[in-house]
Amino acid sequence: MPDGVLINGKGPYRYNDTLVPDGIDYETIDVHPGKTYRLRVHNVGISTSLNFRIQSHNLLLAETEGSYTVQQNYTSLDIHVGQSYSFLLTTDQNASSDYYIVASARFVNESQWKRVTGVAILRYSNSKGKAAGPLPDPPQDEYDKTFSMNQARSIRWNVSASGARPNPQGSFRYGSINVTEIFVLKNKPPVTIDGKRRTTLSGISFVNPATPIRLADQFKVKGVYKLDFPSRPLTGPPKMETSVINGTFRGFMEVILQNNDTKVQTYHLSGYAFFVVGMDYGEWSENSRGTYNKWDGIARSTTQVYPGAWTAILISLDNVGVWNLRTENLDSWYLGQETYIRVVNPE
Repeated sequence: MPDGVLINGKGPYRYNDTLVPDGIDYETIDVHPGKTYRLRVHNVGISTSLNFRIQSHNLLLAETEGSYTVQQNYTSLDIHVGQSYSFLLTTDQNASSDYYIVASARFVNESQWKRVTGVAILRYSNSKGKAAGPLPDPPQDEYDKTFSMNQARSIRWNVSASGARPNPQGSFRYGSINVTEIFVLKNKPPVTIDGKRRTTLSGISFVNPATPIRLADQFKVKGVYKLDFPSRPLTGPPKMETSVINGTFRGFMEVILQNNDTKVQTYHLSGYAFFVVGMDYGEWSENSRGTYNKWDGIARSTTQVYPGAWTAILISLDNVGVWNLRTENLDSWYLGQETYIRVVNPE
């Protein structure tokens, strides 16, 4: 458990005299009534999913990680490690008091985590008093494990919005492109390999070589890594290797991220935005493709995979280089839960 959740590097507002000591510097966002503001919210933590909400205000989701979204209101949104979102906040409430801004831990024993909740203040220019009373409630989904996943599924790409893309707006149809490569990447709880505690992807715990992989690739240093990462999880005992995915330039790769651990995993791919086309609980199978969103799945670089569940992404391999695919959970990343995708222009 961390010591606290910070908002812009500052501790919590003293909303509770028992849980929050006096004298802590907290963040205040000053606003004027009747205006609309853009808030960009990042989870830059190392292991904990957060639920973000502002007391008595709706959050109109507009963008995530460089992609415009279909605009819709949320009272709160789960933001997983490494993810970022832009909200449009309309200051349409009365100014009888300030309002709480809350970032609280998700998928943990929330009663034990109350003391680490991040709390800032939204202050109208004509505010008449300090925020008081209980914090706005987090999602009440203790017995509904699909709530957060359904919320994630509701985040869709705005295919009609203007923006930087290689095709005329609305013309790119990722769902009609033939998949050329398929990789199922499965993570499990930590294991012991050669007496060391390690984490794995598909049975392989990544070993960082003495020569950084990108330098080895650029200067053609032999023997630094192997282009032999398996397309399906290994069936034998786990092993430690510097194994890299061999991607095909201008190919279209389907990657299924299967989380057989007990905590939420977040994966990030450098150098690319991928399409999040599906997620569900259980083991992924060929039949799971029938549930894919083939029209407006969000394009982003970081996605969550819920415990005991899978997330499917599609990647258009148009960016030459060696790109890191890793968990954003720092302890798991450090222990080997990563690989690279190498994409080479053969011309």
